[in-house]
This record gives sequence, structure tokens and C-alpha cells, in this order.
Amino acid sequence: MLNVSMKTMLEAGVHFGHQTYRWNPKMARYIFGERNGIHILDLQKTVKELKRAYAYVKESAKQGKTFIFVGTKKQAKDIIKEEAQRAQVSCVHEKWLGGTLTNFETLRGSVRRLEELEKLESDGLFKVMSKKEVSRLTKEKNRLLKLLSGVRHMNRLPDVMFVIDPLEEMGAVKEARKLGIPIVGVCDTNCDPDLLDWPIPGNDDAARSIKFFCATITDALIEGVKETQSSLQEPQPAPSMPLPEGASDAQTPQALPGDQEKSAATARADKPAETEENDSREETGEKSGSQDSAEFELKDTVRETGK
Repeated sequence: MLNVSMKTMLEAGVHFGHQTYRWNPKMARYIFGERNGIHILDLQKTVKELKRAYAYVKESAKQGKTFIFVGTKKQAKDIIKEEAQRAQVSCVHEKWLGGTLTNFETLRGSVRRLEELEKLESDGLFKVMSKKEVSRLTKEKNRLLKLLSGVRHMNRLPDVMFVIDPLEEMGAVKEARKLGIPIVGVCDTNCDPDLLDWPIPGNDDAARSIKFFCATITDALIEGVKETQSSLQEPQPAPSMPLPEGASDAQTPQALPGDQEKSAATARADKPAETEENDSREETGEKSGSQDSAEFELKDTVRETGK
């Protein structure tokens, strides 16, 4: 979560703009006033725009989008490189090569050439070459390494660009706009904020101010990535199987053929001894009764015959 204080921003010199004669009228809505011929930025509006940019960067990072940091001027280059390494994103901190985005395949070809030269050196082939050839290849390798070190692992076009001083990095801004890549950037009083999708009004010349903005954007990016990782690690509840329509949670099993006979046999097995004796007595009584009735019927038949 973004938590910045006015004191921190004042100490970093975020509020200082350029000389009044160098201003861009489109920045008027972010200017508080002027002092000693220098425009002063409204820090309340800076905080507002910074919060919007912070939320956007964080959400983009949660969605797995890729970033590129751009800042090549003397005050910004080392800070851009450091923060890009902390965020583990690509960056351009030495010189923006024309076509870095719009001619991406050529850039990848230069990266492959750099890898070939590094492999030649690591395999020891430089030792069997002439000094002149080794000197030429070494210079080529060092030049490519200086220009491409920040983008050598960028295997596809970035989804978002973060730039310090869009006026200084106009080549990068134009390429990003041409390809529809959203731009988050720090713009001073001499910049055109309409070139950026997420402009942050602030001092883009002082090292402390640049460090403040770069660190804040990097924090947003890292926070978004961490939230994504934590959500993936949370155990997901097992999905419950829906019951058929009209069925209750506990259904009574239907009786199968032969179940009644098994139940009767079980009941007989569970009867106590007394009950079994009574049952046998009743059965014996029934048999004797039937025998007596048979004898009476036989006597009646004899009597009738005698008549």
C-alpha cells in the first residue's frame, strides 16, 4: 500500500519545476505557483496522480504483465538500473536504440550476436585468433553488452513502460505510443503530460526525486507480484458435487430382492431361547390339536357306517 508523506516529498525536492520560461502550458493544472523564476508543483496533485499510477502498476503486475524501465540521463541511469534489477524487469539506462520496440526482431538479432561473441570468448577461441581480430571482436562485444545488458532477457515486447523525463526519452515514448504500450512517467513542468497514460507531475532532474519515484513504482510492482504468488499458494476448497434435483442429503437405500428373507432369518437368529421354546411348544400344541380333531372325525365316520 502506498504511504507517502509531504515531508518526504519536500525533502526529495519533488516540488521543484523548471524555470518559468521553459514551461509547457499543458502542465498548468499541476503547478501551484512560482518562486524566484521557478515553477512550484502542487504536491497534493502529485500524490493523487502517484496513487493512480501505483494502483495501475500493482494491478498490472498481479496480472503477470511485463515492464520496461527507461531513463538514460546522467542523474537517472544508475537509479533506473538498480530499481529494474530489484524489480527483475528489463531496462534501458545507457542509450535508447532506435527500433528497440518497433524493430524488435533486429534487437533480438543483436542479442544473439552478443551471445555468440561471449561463447567464442568462453570457449577459448580468442586465443587462436590474431590480436587485431580479437581486439575488434572484444570492442564489438563490450559495445553490445553496454547497450543491451538491460534488455538481453526481454524475449517479447513489454506490456507497460515506466519512463523518467519523457521529453528526454522521446524516442522511447513515440515507439511505445505507436505500438499501444501504456506509459507511466514522471513529467516535469517542461513536459507534455498528454503523451503519457499515467503522468506523475514531479521533479525529473534531481537524483533524490528520481530515486523516490523509481522506488515507489518498483514497490508497487513487487507488491503486485507477491499478492499473485500468495494467492496461488493458498489451498483451494474441494468442489462439492451437486445433488440431483429433488434428492435429499441423506437418501434411504432402496430394498433389493432377497432383503426381506435375509431380515427374517436375522430376526430368527436374534430371538432368545425362551421365545424359541414357546414357539416350539405352540407348534407342538397345534400338531396335537390337529391329531385329536382327526380322531374325532374318524369316530364319526365309523358311527355313520354302523348305521
